[in-house]
Amino acid sequence: MSVQLDPVACLPDAAVRPDGHGQRHALPLLLLALAAVVLLYHATFWSMLELWSRSQTFAHGFLIVPISCWLAWRRRARLAALAPQPSRPGLLLLGALGLAWLLADAANVPVVEQYAATAMLPACVLAILGWPAVRLLAFPLAYLFLAVPFGEVFLEPLIDFTAAFTVTALQWTGVPVFRDGSNFSLPTGNWSVVEACSGLRYLIAALALGALFAHVNFHSTRRRLAVMAAALLVPILANGVRAYMIVMLGHLSNMRLAVGVDHLIYGWLFFGLVALLLFWLAARWRELPPAPTLPPALPTPSVRPGAGAASPRAVVRASAACLLLAALWPALALASHRDDGAALPAIVLALPDPPAWRRLHDAAPGNINWQAPYAGKPALFAATYARQDGDGAPVGLQLRWYARQVRDAELLTHLSSPYGARWTALAQRVWQVGLPGGALDVRESVLAHGGERLLVWRVYRQGGVVTARPVLVKLLLAQAKLLGRRQDGADLIVFAAYDELAPPPRAHLQAFLRAALPVIEQRLQELPHGP
Repeated sequence: MSVQLDPVACLPDAAVRPDGHGQRHALPLLLLALAAVVLLYHATFWSMLELWSRSQTFAHGFLIVPISCWLAWRRRARLAALAPQPSRPGLLLLGALGLAWLLADAANVPVVEQYAATAMLPACVLAILGWPAVRLLAFPLAYLFLAVPFGEVFLEPLIDFTAAFTVTALQWTGVPVFRDGSNFSLPTGNWSVVEACSGLRYLIAALALGALFAHVNFHSTRRRLAVMAAALLVPILANGVRAYMIVMLGHLSNMRLAVGVDHLIYGWLFFGLVALLLFWLAARWRELPPAPTLPPALPTPSVRPGAGAASPRAVVRASAACLLLAALWPALALASHRDDGAALPAIVLALPDPPAWRRLHDAAPGNINWQAPYAGKPALFAATYARQDGDGAPVGLQLRWYARQVRDAELLTHLSSPYGARWTALAQRVWQVGLPGGALDVRESVLAHGGERLLVWRVYRQGGVVTARPVLVKLLLAQAKLLGRRQDGADLIVFAAYDELAPPPRAHLQAFLRAALPVIEQRLQELPHGP
């Protein structure tokens, strides 16, 4: 004989109102708080939507929100039976997220803004309804985070893995190949692993599908994690196989097939087949819902009606606190941006020659013709120097100074081609340089164009601090904006050209930096600045 149980029959008395109307007043207040968060942080959420619309990698974001709403709607009966239990940790979490959003807004870090604003939605649920509701809606709330356009930080590792996998597979099949970074050459033609070939869009799409599939079809944590791990690893390996197959198709057809947009179409078809196979195999491992069991007979405790439920006033107070906390941070952000539109006088950067170095004319032999891309309209200085004794190769210097930094016009801004259209980064790392005032870390990049090489050292000066750490630059910028201090910053680049068979001229760059850095520092201190 089967027994049909109420879905909330096994919840503790403290979490369920006997009258079944635990959320009559709390749910409307929660919806009001969620709508207020979306409205107050509309610019942040709109920036997410813009990325969904212009990037195929993040287009899945259009589906995440309705799927999360549908998953929450499926649990409406159980949610309605829960007694509201406003939580002070929820208010503390909401305040901490607001502060993180404010810092990210001041430092112009959109991805942190988006994660903080998205996390405010679960924080409101915790603050108004309490932990039982958060546990009940854990997956729908967590699934919202997949809507945040994040993942570009994995582009370079994925590109490197795809190139290494493809070259190794070609070598195993007897095809001669020469690799240079993400570029490799075959007897029939040249190939390059670019952003579209990295497999990032396949990985993100598989993760979103795998998380939903695991939640709907499995109940044990172990199996859910196994499906999630497969959804992460299989697309990476499959993308390597896809790249190898496309290169082989082009090689065997003498570069007549899979050399244009058709290889992207082949890639999506291959990924679709892999995803179908993955989820078909996972479906054979699916779990049926656990069979309901009768709870053991226990003595009926004397519980007064509504025990464990918060009073309506407590729910109203929690909702009002959520609204005030959510509104506080955008107001502070407006104050920190009050001077962003103020006009500044035009600045012309001019530097005296460093000791023991002389500036070369633009048409002089050895002048290095490379310009690093930048954002906005900073004051610029670019020159090529050679030692007065004629020893060593010329050294290039590029200096950019921002009197005031705003979004998309600052030291650290995402650029589609950070080294220009012709140059490719072969290696990047942090290198320590010995200077008279102590050791200085620089961001070292090795750029390549054919057989040419550029050794590039880059440091930033923000708030009087010279550093190679982007995170510190952003924190100093946020501090300056929020405290009304000077926020000017400089981007300093020194570089030298060399042959691919020669060792990198690090000692030459170090000698120039030792001579030039005091001159640059003195000039930057003399420049006017805005608050």
